[in-house]
Amino acid sequence: MKQTAISRCPWAGADPLYIRYHDVEWGVPVHDDRRLFEFLILEGAQAGLSWLTILKKRENYRRAFERFEPEKVARYGEAKIARLMSDPGLVRNRRKIEAAVKNARAFLHVREAFGSFARYMWQFTDGRPVQNRWENMAQVPARTPASEAMSRDLKQRGFSFVGPTICYAHMQAVGMVNDHLIGCFRHREVAGLERTGSDHIRPE
Repeated sequence: MKQTAISRCPWAGADPLYIRYHDVEWGVPVHDDRRLFEFLILEGAQAGLSWLTILKKRENYRRAFERFEPEKVARYGEAKIARLMSDPGLVRNRRKIEAAVKNARAFLHVREAFGSFARYMWQFTDGRPVQNRWENMAQVPARTPASEAMSRDLKQRGFSFVGPTICYAHMQAVGMVNDHLIGCFRHREVAGLERTGSDHIRPE
């Protein structure tokens, strides 16, 4: 029997790691604080690089940053930063590594103020995913008023590497917006996952 080809967003390409990320994870609503922190750090590391590069280094980041426990990362000092700078499994950019530590400390302050980091982040979409209906990649924005507002507020709270474009990429990744094209098989599936307060992402 002839198999029907699956229609995906063009950016998924042909790399199996990228395809799996697109098919399983991208755009799925995330309400777990630690995973939101993970994406915040990874998106910052990605600045100026391809996301596929970061995906290939993701397990190295999980190891180096202790499974993205913000309490542990917030305690990193100069000696730990120096060790991370010598780790070939990471993007060895001092500003990005220092930003990860700085962001962990800011993350803890936000969590204390709002009860959870998820509650703080999801306020920028009124607590629910924005269901977009783009037909082609040219229609998908690089930034939006919501990501600009998020960026401004995060910077005021002491975060780094959180420009509006990075923030929008974060919103796409954690399902605050559904930016799968309407012709992609995941658009309807991801839209069906909308349920505030739950995390439908794949297990570790």
